Amino acid sequence: MNRLSPSRAVLLVARREFLGKIRTRSFVIGTVVVIAAIAGFALLQAVLFDKASTSTVGLSGQSTVLAEPLRQTSKAFGREITTVDVTDPAKAEEDVRKGDLDVLITGAPDALRVVVKENLNSELQNALDAIVKQQVLNAQLAEAGLDPAVVAKNIAAAKVTVVELAPEDPQQGQRLAIGLVIAVLLYYSLLVYGMMVAQGVVEEKSSRVVEILLATLRPWQLLLGKVMGLGAVGLVQLLVIGGVGLAVGSATGAVDVPGVAGGALATGILWYLLGFFLYATVFAAAASLVSRQEELQSVITPISTVIIIAFVVGINLMIQDPSGTAVTVLSMLPPFAPILMPGRMALGVAPLWQVLLSIVLALGAVGAMTWLGGKIYSNAVLRTGSRVKLRDALR
Repeated sequence: MNRLSPSRAVLLVARREFLGKIRTRSFVIGTVVVIAAIAGFALLQAVLFDKASTSTVGLSGQSTVLAEPLRQTSKAFGREITTVDVTDPAKAEEDVRKGDLDVLITGAPDALRVVVKENLNSELQNALDAIVKQQVLNAQLAEAGLDPAVVAKNIAAAKVTVVELAPEDPQQGQRLAIGLVIAVLLYYSLLVYGMMVAQGVVEEKSSRVVEILLATLRPWQLLLGKVMGLGAVGLVQLLVIGGVGLAVGSATGAVDVPGVAGGALATGILWYLLGFFLYATVFAAAASLVSRQEELQSVITPISTVIIIAFVVGINLMIQDPSGTAVTVLSMLPPFAPILMPGRMALGVAPLWQVLLSIVLALGAVGAMTWLGGKIYSNAVLRTGSRVKLRDALR
């Protein structure tokens, strides 16, 4: 006789599933590998960005007086430079050839000679052109009896007034990157842990362990406990990976908007829970129709395909136009919302009513799929041998 309360039974199954998976080497190794990949990517991006935006410039002879003007002008063009004084131009040219020096500048300020290995960076070239032109202009103004400083001040004061009707968000690129990362993490979590639920159902069914468990538990208790336990494992991994990724991104400067990233991670957790309960129940129900691991792929492929389509199509639409009609509609529909809506929320293009509507629809879908999946699971999980037909499981 079953002496366990329903809640106690569900929690025992969830605890069994949680501890059974989170202690495995595959979980630990997989989590460490993903974290290492994220950390390595963030560090690589930081190094490459720093290297790509900085140049080392050697100055020789009269050009040494241009060190400070060159640094200031280059910065205005979006280029950071480090200047070094060169006493041996021949050796400096060899350093340029070997890549130890990016640029060598010699000659008078109004007639500079620039030596590079392959080509001159466009920002640095614009800065040098501006300096040379300014030197020529100053000389001609002096010849005309005008003060170059006064003329430069008057020129600097002349500007146009720009009215921006729809100002561009300076954080748009960062927001898009954060939204895409959250979408990738959710796609990975839903697919991997949904399939893990399916594999667990078939494993218990093929080994006939499910018959022993159902002697004490009701089918819905076993199903709910399994979904909750494995869902908790996925949640722990998502929190660890997301938290470490946020910390590494902030430390390396890859993430300049930690507040946005933290909010995206929080909403990602909400949508992971909604998406996992939506898909995991369906995965479990589909897996209960077969008795062997070899047959599992045939019944879960349609479910996996929906997740893959949601990710591939949705991400492409979000990159092109996150406010477009297609991605807006898809992000509110339950099969696509867990992957797309967190990304649109990170981008700041999802109004509150769309978010609330997508949550309500997702909750409704979770309820419907839980009832339907539970019915299929209850009717099919004890049937061994040949594959159970869906219409038979629904009876």
